[in-house]
Amino acid sequence: MALVGKIIGYTELLSSGKVIHDILRYQPHDIASISPDKIHSFDLLSGRLGAVGSTIIWQFTHEGKKLTSKEIIEEIDESNHKIVFKMVGGEIVEIYKAFTTTFHCETIDGKEIGVVTIEFERPNTIVPYPTSIMDYFSALLKELDDHNTRP
Repeated sequence: MALVGKIIGYTELLSSGKVIHDILRYQPHDIASISPDKIHSFDLLSGRLGAVGSTIIWQFTHEGKKLTSKEIIEEIDESNHKIVFKMVGGEIVEIYKAFTTTFHCETIDGKEIGVVTIEFERPNTIVPYPTSIMDYFSALLKELDDHNTRP
């Protein structure tokens, strides 16, 4: 029996969705200087920066632990400021059978909203829902937004 799940988080943004999308797609190496307590480094292993099919590695801290995530950019949609990362290596996919993160932006009631969707498969019921990872991504989006709206 598959234990597939999806969690969606919403973060109100003061900057535009395009700004956040462009950082995630074209300037991910800058995130380490914007949020050094969360992201330590970004490396492009194969492909082109911000291109579908590219393989990347993030070094980051989550819940006090230094972790690594190897990901493939699965999809990009400029019109919805959307980028999809599929984890293929690192500590998180040692816990979850599958793990995909989608970042996109939408306008709701006249406000710009950053939306993070995590789709995952747990190997058994002992493995928790990745709510702490969602909290991490929501906080990271807020830090990226704050960085781009400072006077």
